[in-house]
Order: sequence, then C-alpha cells, then structure tokens
Amino acid sequence: MRTAIKLAVFIVFTALFVTSANTNANTVQPNNLFPKVKFVTTEGDIVVELNRAKAPITVENFLQYVQAGSYNNTIFHRIIPGFVVQGGGYTESFEAKTMFDPIFNESGNGMLNNYGTIAMARVNDPHSATRQFYFNVNDNESLNPSTKGWGYAVFGWVVEGEAVLEKLAAVETEFYHKQTGWPNVPKNPPILKKIEILPQQ
Repeated sequence: MRTAIKLAVFIVFTALFVTSANTNANTVQPNNLFPKVKFVTTEGDIVVELNRAKAPITVENFLQYVQAGSYNNTIFHRIIPGFVVQGGGYTESFEAKTMFDPIFNESGNGMLNNYGTIAMARVNDPHSATRQFYFNVNDNESLNPSTKGWGYAVFGWVVEGEAVLEKLAAVETEFYHKQTGWPNVPKNPPILKKIEILPQQ
C-alpha cells in the first residue's frame, strides 16, 4: 500500500513538473529528453547523458545550476573507492555554495544506482536533495529504493570518460579532515572547473 501511494505521488509531481517545464522559458533544451553535459575536471572530461524522461524534476534542477554556472570551480569533496565520487557543493576553501529549494525525490523512477550513473546526494529527509551529486563507482544496491524506504535518485549515466571517473575514484583521501571533521575527503580535492551543456543533436 505504501509503495502504491509513493508511486501515485511521484506520478502527480512528475505530471505537474512537466506541465510547468513546458511553459518555462528558462528550460534547457526543452524538447530534448536526453540532454548531454560535459564535466570539465582537473583529472579530465566526463560526458554524461541525462534522462529527463525518467527524472524530469531532478534533471531540470541540475541543469538550472549548470546554466547559472554554479558548479564552476567546485570540488569533489567526498571520495570512497568502490562506492561514490561526490561533489558539487563546496568551493576549494570548503565554503558551501548557494542552494535552490530542495526537490522531490525521484528515486522510484526505475533507474538504479549502478556503476557509472549519476545521482543526487541528500540527507536523511528523502526530499532534501539540492545541488550535490555523486557518481556511482560500483553497483550500489543499498542506495536504491526498497520496501524500507526511499532511495537516492539516479538521473543519468556516463557515456564518455569512464577512465577519468576511475582517476577521480583513486584520489588519496584523509580519514579525518581537520577543517570540516569529515572522513573520506581528498588530500588534494579534484576541481570541477565547469559543466558545459552540449549542443542538441
């Protein structure tokens, strides 16, 4: 019953978003269900294909940050080999970047947290994702939705630059980061110089 209710809510939210997005002049490539973006990092480039068909709210939110240049010169601040490479939230001096409002959790869209996918990071509140994202560097079944609760919303996958993703995942990290107190922080955090929206084909 709870699963059915969640699905119904997801369908309603998605329908409302698609309706509004079609009338939003700021929507990026509104007729493109699979827009591509290029992550330009200090370790090389990664091209990601986004899935607007299954994650319209998440993709639109992500593209608004990209369009605003808000990911430029941010860092990958959390790296766990065999698990995730996370970034998008902090400057090189670990200052938090400005966030838009949290978005609805689209983890029930059928896309799984498998190797090479990109998904939204969040805190315990299932609908708390804002701007931070992560790349899965393993098949992370524990991050998928289940009968126990919400998962983490996948919204795209790497189509070029898998070797760069592996380089990011291999960066040396600290067990305890003095400035933040966080674990798994790179000693020399890789920089996300910018994310480019690629021309529609």
